[in-house]
Amino acid sequence: MTNITKPDKIDEGISELFRVIGQPVRVRILLVIGSGEACVCHLEAYLGERQAAISQHLMVLRDSGIVQKHRDGRNIYYRLARPEILELVHEAASILGITSEELNDFIFKPTSLCGCPKCNLDGAGCKPSP
Repeated sequence: MTNITKPDKIDEGISELFRVIGQPVRVRILLVIGSGEACVCHLEAYLGERQAAISQHLMVLRDSGIVQKHRDGRNIYYRLARPEILELVHEAASILGITSEELNDFIFKPTSLCGCPKCNLDGAGCKPSP
């Protein structure tokens, strides 16, 4: 997989970017982490997807240079490495008549279904991510 930040050809770079973010789950991941960072267990709880599937999507986004990860104790958090990607997603939504309010449903919010320190104030934490 190529890193989209350094395309060899303009048309191929643009096509690769759209291919990478073209999966609905990846768009939802970008929307969630666009307002902050999130761990895999949070994405799992928030999006209702399996941990393994989310990890695979994050790997594609990471390998393409769109997201970054960092470890905080036993938790691994993901955030946008290229925040301008979120602008592209919002522009596409606008073209399709999707309102900002509809997109706001994906903004990171603590959830009781996730045990990470950002969601669970008792400090139980979440399972380590791959």
